[in-house]
Amino acid sequence: MKIATTSLPNAFRQVPRTGVIYVTTEAQSLGFTGNNPDWCNLGQGQPDCGVLPGGPPRMTHIEVDYDDLEYAPVAGLPELRAAVADMYNRLFRKGKRSQYTMENVAISAGGRVALTRAAAALGSIHTGHFLPDYTAYEELLDIFRLFTPIPIPLDPDRNYEFTASELRKEIVSRGLSAILMSNPCNPTGALIGGAELADWVGTARRLDCTLLVDEFYSHYIWNNGPPIVSAAEYVEDVDRDPVVLFDGLTKNWRYSGWRIAWTVGPKSVINAVSSAGSFLDGGAPRPLQRAAIPLLSPESVESETAAIRANFLEKRALMLNYAKSMGLKLNGEPQGTFYVFASLAELPDSIADGMRFFRAALAEKVICVPGEFFDVNPGKKRRHEESRFSKYVRLSFGPSFETVTEGCIRLGSLIQRHRFGT
Repeated sequence: MKIATTSLPNAFRQVPRTGVIYVTTEAQSLGFTGNNPDWCNLGQGQPDCGVLPGGPPRMTHIEVDYDDLEYAPVAGLPELRAAVADMYNRLFRKGKRSQYTMENVAISAGGRVALTRAAAALGSIHTGHFLPDYTAYEELLDIFRLFTPIPIPLDPDRNYEFTASELRKEIVSRGLSAILMSNPCNPTGALIGGAELADWVGTARRLDCTLLVDEFYSHYIWNNGPPIVSAAEYVEDVDRDPVVLFDGLTKNWRYSGWRIAWTVGPKSVINAVSSAGSFLDGGAPRPLQRAAIPLLSPESVESETAAIRANFLEKRALMLNYAKSMGLKLNGEPQGTFYVFASLAELPDSIADGMRFFRAALAEKVICVPGEFFDVNPGKKRRHEESRFSKYVRLSFGPSFETVTEGCIRLGSLIQRHRFGT
């Protein structure tokens, strides 16, 4: 989605904003600010970053050593890289012969930077991506011209399910060398876990197709399985299996403003993405990397994840109940993330389109994200009216319980007025 701007010099192109940035910018033109209590931001892509009942204390101050005034290594501080590797081994690789080491980890200044490094390191290949998925993938898949993005549509009527058998067919028939995906999926909340995730990793291993797995919501799991899900559990050899993972403090630790993320994968891949980082971004801030280390301790990870589950499950139930009562159609309840991706098709025509719904919600000082932004469309080869998700909207239960409640009440009133013409 392009936004009208002043004319650019001929040397530059119009760069589209991601979905969340677009809707936030539009809201700001109407007076929205992050601390304005009159607004309900149900479009936000960050969780409530405050203290959660039962969770660990929040870190609000950090010490800056004299050495922290220097650049950090592009691949990250060795001690943080080792802490990340130790955490993955502790959570997912107990008793396994192959273990992650510091050399299997690279630190970056946020998730988008980690993904951009990986994209810059890809060769002349076909890279599969799913529809719908994270909005920022669109420009990422378009800007690096070495590889060709191949869309893989998911079926809402099947609750966005996609089996390992179907994955194999896509890889073989389309000649895919890599798959980019979020798990759990942003925006649908669909989750690949357990035996199915093991089959995905096994398929990638047998066909030598790299899984690029965005696991930034992997601690927001709502089924009765493990509280954290990662493809790392099903890797046989950490240096040979083509599995590359992305995660960080942004969502799963709720330190969004720190912009500390990591890439975990074979040593050869870590060398490649670190080389890309040397010309793309130069590395993450040294003081924040050092401060992140204690957040990865067993006690911190366990208590934070338990607090997320207890508090966000309550908000999830609240939003699902409101969504159903408002007449929004759900293609399965979200099994992960803090989003509800809902169809507007059964609402009055005046608000049955995602962009129209978004505009009407703005008038109520509520922000949401139209579904078409998640119809990842590199190069804008499909028109707006061709999007399968133009009648969808993503609602976030990432904010506080009070904000989610008030936002849902306002949307309910909006829908009632359009339904009965009042």
